[in-house]
Amino acid sequence: MVLGAVLGLLLLGGAGSASAHAALSSTDPGDGAVLQRAPGHVTLTFSESVGLRDDSFRVLDPGGHRVRTGAAGHADGRADTARLALPGELGKGTYTVAWRVVSADSHPVSGAFTFSVGKPSQTSAAVDPGPTEDPLTATLHKLARYLAYLAAVLLIGTAAFVALCRPPDPAPLRRLLVAGWWTLLAATVALLVLRAPYEAGTGPSSALDAGALADTLTARPGVLLLTRLALLAPVALFLVRVSRADPHRRRGPLVVAVGGALAVGLALTWAAAEHASAGIQVPLAMTSFTLHLLATAVWLGGLTALVLTLRSSADAATVARFSRVAFASVTVLVATGVYQSWRGLGSWEALTGTAYGRLLLVKVLLVAVLLAAAAVSRRWTTALVTASVAVREPDRADLREPQPAGGPPPEAPQPSPPDTETGAGPDTDSHLRRGLRRSVLAEAVVAAVVLAVTTVLTATLPGRAADEAARTAVPAGGVLPASVTTIPFEIGTAGRGTVQITLDPGRTGDNAVQAVVFGPDGSLAAVPELRLSFTLPDKDVGPLAADLVDRGGYWSANTVTLPLPGVWTMKATVRVSEVDQVSEERRIRIVS
Repeated sequence: MVLGAVLGLLLLGGAGSASAHAALSSTDPGDGAVLQRAPGHVTLTFSESVGLRDDSFRVLDPGGHRVRTGAAGHADGRADTARLALPGELGKGTYTVAWRVVSADSHPVSGAFTFSVGKPSQTSAAVDPGPTEDPLTATLHKLARYLAYLAAVLLIGTAAFVALCRPPDPAPLRRLLVAGWWTLLAATVALLVLRAPYEAGTGPSSALDAGALADTLTARPGVLLLTRLALLAPVALFLVRVSRADPHRRRGPLVVAVGGALAVGLALTWAAAEHASAGIQVPLAMTSFTLHLLATAVWLGGLTALVLTLRSSADAATVARFSRVAFASVTVLVATGVYQSWRGLGSWEALTGTAYGRLLLVKVLLVAVLLAAAAVSRRWTTALVTASVAVREPDRADLREPQPAGGPPPEAPQPSPPDTETGAGPDTDSHLRRGLRRSVLAEAVVAAVVLAVTTVLTATLPGRAADEAARTAVPAGGVLPASVTTIPFEIGTAGRGTVQITLDPGRTGDNAVQAVVFGPDGSLAAVPELRLSFTLPDKDVGPLAADLVDRGGYWSANTVTLPLPGVWTMKATVRVSEVDQVSEERRIRIVS
């Protein structure tokens, strides 16, 4: 468990900015648009429904001063939009809109875009998407999410093991149940307290803000966490009832039904806050996610319970029962996993072309290793059950053999050696138990890593959502969204500059290119030369050069033709002096 937590922290710490699930589809006005008159509002459209914060929008004028605006809301009652009313006295120049919203699966996402009234300004406010993700808050939040998953797996899996597999002595498992319950309680409270600073991108100290905590308790993610806390009370009562019952008696249907209902309730608090709650086929997706999480818990949590049981009181019957339960769980996992993978990816290209797809491949590989370990455990289980039956068979044969009326003559008890044909005997049984325990322990270790990768996967933008955002429809006003890429570069000892490249409309065919160079202080910088080229490695196309012309303050090319959709490599070369230049590359997605 400790090893799994450490691995989870390391993996989650490297997830970076991939935790944004709602992708921006379009803006009105479009990014980089030049309008003849000031708009009355700005509207953002996302790939899924979003929640709005009090500070979801900040509008900066050409001088970098904040513009007073109205309250943010949804456009035309659509939950996948965000709209902000603008004042009527906007002057000419370039305005920057920084935004930060919360996606339907509870993860914050932020960004920024610009538009101009009349004509672009010679200088404009630096594009600022709002508060960056606080590293400490992000690490604590991700660790709490992993511990919550781990605790749920241990809690549900151990309870299912006790109820369905009926170990001879469930006492060693009570500590595991208590540890799982308290860990889930602590992790849920931590997630609830960290929710406000996680959404705002601030440090953990801001969690002490009573107003922010009150807002969290009324928002959907907070309500789901409160529901999970409320369910933990009846769960505790159920665990006391199950752990104190006679282990040799089969659980009644009412007990199993109550336990199943509580487990489903807990699983739904995750399903309603993750990928399943947004996108296509939401009811089916939430059902699949719930079954997937429950099957994971029954299998992986049961493995941990089996490891502890094998050290003390497990009999062959208990192991055989768990083997059947695990097989059923794996069947459910495969079925729901295939559906969820199809729903998250959307295309074969996303399997290798997106972070979500690559993480999914890692998970599939680890699950394959886990299934191989499970197959080894199943062979040990079969051998243990066979040996146990072989030990009992001679006793049953003696009972069936006719005896004299006076009974058999008394004999001194003799130790029975192992059966040379069946391998049965005390030494063989001990050997089989040790082998099974080692195999199950290996499964549990791999399972902890699988759970860590799964936690990272739930914090990664699905391939289907990324593709839908790229293939956005034309926004209001008929302006196609431009592709804006910011590339940083080093200016020797002078510091770090950036090139902001706008590709309009960012689709196949003819595109207009505009590039602006900013110095280390964020002001416009003049450079002797700026070159730009595009390459599509998958199709062996390019490099295609953009014929940039210095327009006095910015560089532009009327037309660069990108013939095919795909992930292109854009290379910018900035010459900062007569002898010094620097080249940087960025990958951009071009859609048809």
